[in-house]
Amino acid sequence: MDDLKLCDSDYAVMAIIWEHGPLSSRQLVEHCAGKLGWKKSTTYTVLKKLCDRGFAENRNSIVTALVPQAQVQAFESQRVVNRTFSGSLPKFLVSFLEERKLTQEEARELLALIESHKEG
Repeated sequence: MDDLKLCDSDYAVMAIIWEHGPLSSRQLVEHCAGKLGWKKSTTYTVLKKLCDRGFAENRNSIVTALVPQAQVQAFESQRVVNRTFSGSLPKFLVSFLEERKLTQEEARELLALIESHKEG
């Protein structure tokens, strides 16, 4: 799937499906009502769109994610870095960290991640 871009409402429904799925369409309606304040018709409209685009499946009233959350997150992250920071991960990190400090554990995790992804 080339276009993994989701608008906020689509992502909100997918987040529920990823967290609780597979789940019945009735359960999805209940979660969307509780978490998003949506009516049944709104949930079904968004679900149909997600199914039509290949993100989810609603078979026999059981809703299942067809695209893993990590795949969508990776796509969205890369899209933000490319669009907002001209593809520069260091510029993104500088901007992200400008208003916050890393804990020692976060710094260790990031350093280990950088080491594991170095070329060569």
